Amino acid sequence: MRDGHPQSFVDLDDPTVLAFEYVQHLACVLDSLSPGPPGPLAVTHVGGAGLSLARYVEATRPGSPQIVLEPDAELTEVVRRELPLPRRHRIRVRPVDGRSGVAALRDGSADVVVVDAYADGRVPPELGTVEFLADVRRVLRPDGVVMLNLADEPAGRYVAAVAAGAVEAGLSTQAVLATHDVLKGRRFGNSVLVAAGSTADLDLVELRRHVARSPFPTGMRSGAELARRARSARALTDALAAADPDAASSPRPPDLGRWRLR
Repeated sequence: MRDGHPQSFVDLDDPTVLAFEYVQHLACVLDSLSPGPPGPLAVTHVGGAGLSLARYVEATRPGSPQIVLEPDAELTEVVRRELPLPRRHRIRVRPVDGRSGVAALRDGSADVVVVDAYADGRVPPELGTVEFLADVRRVLRPDGVVMLNLADEPAGRYVAAVAAGAVEAGLSTQAVLATHDVLKGRRFGNSVLVAAGSTADLDLVELRRHVARSPFPTGMRSGAELARRARSARALTDALAAADPDAASSPRPPDLGRWRLR
C-alpha cells in the first residue's frame, strides 16, 4: 500500500506472477512485441514501487537493460532490502522524478517506456501532457512503444485527453487495454494506453491473442474507435498543469469498495 492505495505485489519465487490486472495488461503488450523467441529490450520505467514489472522483464527477457525512475529513495531502499532483485540483473534505479529523469535520457535510448507513476492515487499532472509525451517520443527508438497506466472515471475523459496528447506529440496511438467493466464504463479503474514511435506498428492480432489469455476478463479498444475518442478530447499541456494541477491530473479515486457505477 502507498498513500492508502494498493500498489505492488512481488512473488520472489516467481516474478511472472502478476496480481494486478493493469500489470498483466502491460505484460500482454511486452509479450506481443517479438514474433519469435523474446530477446532483451531496453526498458525505461517511470515509477518503480516494488519493481514488479522490471522483475517480470528480467525473468522473461534476461539481460534486458532497464532504467527505473523512482524519486522515493527510501522506498527503493526498503524494496532492495526486503525484496532483493535477482542476481546478475541489469535494473538500475535512479532517485529522480519521471519528468526530469526522462529529460536526462539519450535520444533513441529505449525500446519501451512504461509510465506507471502515482501520487496520492493520481497520475501527476506533469506526466500526461503533450510536452512530456513529446520528450518520451524523443527517448523512444523509432520502432519503440510507450505504455501508460491511467486511472480514470467511467466516462474515460482523462484517458482520451492523454491519447489526444500522444497524437499531438507525434506518437501513434495503438490500443487501450482494460478489464471489460472499465472499458464499458461501469466503474472507475485503470486502463493501459499503448502508443508507438514513428515506424512502429504493433501486431494487434498478436496482442489480442495475449489479451484473450489474460487471467482477468480483459478487452481491447483500437483503430477507428480509439482515434475517434482521441479526436474528441483536448490534450493536456504544461501550461494547464502549471495553472491548474488538479485539472491536469487523473481523477481522484473513489473510496475503495465504491468503484462500481452499475
